[in-house]
Amino acid sequence: MPVQVKRAYDPPSAADGYRVLVDRLWPRGVSKEELKLSEWMKEIAPSAELRKWYGHEPEKWPEFRQRYCRELTKPPASDLLANLAERAREGKVTLVIGARDAQHANGAVIAEMLHEKWSVK
Repeated sequence: MPVQVKRAYDPPSAADGYRVLVDRLWPRGVSKEELKLSEWMKEIAPSAELRKWYGHEPEKWPEFRQRYCRELTKPPASDLLANLAERAREGKVTLVIGARDAQHANGAVIAEMLHEKWSVK
């Protein structure tokens, strides 16, 4: 799979390929050197309002996912999503997130959009 989601607190690997932080806020307690990022795409992250509303409460996940998908259809997020799709067609892309629950975080939504909308397999 050319797109994977990985927590910022997990050690980077050579197999990660292009590592991009997709959070608006820098992960606490992790240095730039430790993350070994290729890029930081702040603008693809959920809006501050959406992030605060969600608060990583699993019962809000379905609504968060819908709202965030809408945000991803508008620039600049849509342009960055297209950029990620191109990179994923060229090789492995790792979406780096700070959230504890990677299955219920923005990285999971981005990966899903890349697979469904952009046909990145």
